[in-house]
Formats: sequence, C-alpha cells, structure tokens
Amino acid sequence: MMEQWKRKVAIVTGASSGIGREVAKQLALNGMIVIGCARNQGRLEELSQEVTGASGKVVAMKCDVRKEEDILSMFDNIKTQFGGADVCINNAGLMRPSPLLSGSTEEWREQLEINVLGACVMTREFVTRLKERHCDTGHIIMINSIFGHMVPVGSTAHMYSVTKFALKAITEGIRQELRVMDSGIKITEISPGHVYTEIAERAFKCDKDTAKAIFDQIAPEALYPEDIASTVLHVLSSPPRVQVHEMKVIPVTAIRY
Repeated sequence: MMEQWKRKVAIVTGASSGIGREVAKQLALNGMIVIGCARNQGRLEELSQEVTGASGKVVAMKCDVRKEEDILSMFDNIKTQFGGADVCINNAGLMRPSPLLSGSTEEWREQLEINVLGACVMTREFVTRLKERHCDTGHIIMINSIFGHMVPVGSTAHMYSVTKFALKAITEGIRQELRVMDSGIKITEISPGHVYTEIAERAFKCDKDTAKAIFDQIAPEALYPEDIASTVLHVLSSPPRVQVHEMKVIPVTAIRY
C-alpha cells in the first residue's frame, strides 16, 4: 500500500540522526521524495548521498523547528520546488535532565519549544498549505514517547514527560479539529519505548559508549530506529478509510511499560 505515496512528498523533522534518519531513509527507499530537515546540514547531506539511486530521494533542508521563520521558509521552498507536502512526520525531539523542582528554566524552555511548539507550528503550516492546494488527503505522524503515557519514577526526565503528555493531547485535539473540518487528513501518534539513538548522548553530554551503558542499565531490551521506521511504513500503508490513531511500540520483553 506504500504505492499510494510514490513520488509524493514527506517532511521528516529531526532527520539528521536516530529515528528521524531511519524514517527518512526508508520512505525514500519506498519511492517518496523526503524533505529531511534538521539543524545539522552536513548530516542531512550525508543521508541524501546514502540513498542516491533509490526510487525516491532525500532532499536536505536546514531548519530549526524552534524558529517559526525557519519553518515558514522551509514550507515556501517545498512549495516552490515540489508544489507542497503530503506527509508530515514530527519527529524532532529533545530531552534534558532537568527535574521539575531543581531544573534549569532554559532547559525546560528548550524542550517545550522543540517538542511542543515546533510540532504545533509544523502541523499548522502543513494543514494550511494542504488547504491552499485544495487537497483533502494527507497524513500527520507525531513521534511521541512511552513517557507521554507514564511518568518515570526516580527520573530527571519529568519535564520531557510533560512535553510528551502535551503531544498526546495535541494529537487528539488536532484529530477533533480535522473531524470538525470534515477533512480526510489523518493523524497518528506513535509512542516508542526506549530506542537506541543519540538522545542519551545529548541529554547527559557523554560519549557513545557511556550512553550505551546508560541504556543497557535502564533499558536492556531497547528498540532500534528501524523498528520505528517499519511502524511508520505500516501506518502510512493503511487504506484511506482507516486511521491508526495511537500506537505504543515496546520491546516484547518489556515489563515496566
């Protein structure tokens, strides 16, 4: 069923690493034109070269989702080059070890700007541009987290969890607004458990080996980015009448979720 999306345009935020990178790659391999956006232009260009020769392609577009002007400029570029986007995957996310009683205001704000406001602005602009094209089909995918369904005990990631609970509410709110519009646009929330990505390296400002040790301690059964990418392909392959609204993707061996 991915045939329905061949040569269609998908935006993937946070495409320079981790889940976003693998999702962008797999969509391109399945024939989509993928706008890979992130702050790291160099990594985006590397990804674009990696999928050269595939039936689709990855187009690197530098974009900081904290900056509305970057998002608006990106959508303008997409309109000029490709006519518009058909799929929007809000994957960009940030975790900082900032507890609610002793954390840094700046780190709280950074997580809220990327995880919540960035996804909201991206989605608003995506739907607005679809309406301008008089297009009533499209798919929004929110890459959430298992922490959007539970508050981890003894964790420094409580503000991260706050942002992910917000994303869950945002997804349902958008679904309701789309239904009021009698729109055929779909929205799906995918909530992975722990996934081996660079999130721990960035959160704890440590090297790859230390981050792996942290993961092995708290989540020895962690998933891999390709597991989430295959879930995205599954969701996009659903028939027009089917909306997969919410999915949790956790390891078979998990007992804490």
